[in-house]
Amino acid sequence: MKKTGLILGLLFLIIACKKNYTNYNNVQAEASCGQCMFDMDGSGCDLAVKIEDEYYFIEGTAIDDHGDAHADDGFCKAIKKVTISGKVANGKINISSFKINEE
Repeated sequence: MKKTGLILGLLFLIIACKKNYTNYNNVQAEASCGQCMFDMDGSGCDLAVKIEDEYYFIEGTAIDDHGDAHADDGFCKAIKKVTISGKVANGKINISSFKINEE
C-alpha cells in the first residue's frame, strides 16, 4: 500500500513539473511588431504573433527578415495575416514555418 501511494505521488509530481508546450501547425495568426502594434513589454522592435487572443514574441525569424519594419507596410506600422507553425515554450513561439498571407 505504501508503494502504491509513493508511486502515485511521484507520478503526480512528474506531471505537475512537466513543462507545458503548445504546438501550432499551419495556424492562421496576426503578426506585427510586439511593442509598436501589440503593446507588448520590451525594448526595440520585435516580431510577435497573436493567436486566439494570446500574444507571443517569435524566435526563429526576425522582424527585418521580412522587409523594412518601419516602411509604410512594415511590421511596425501594419498587422499582417500569416500562417505559422511552431512550438510555444517560455512565453515565446519558436517558428518552424512563417508565411505572410497574400491579401
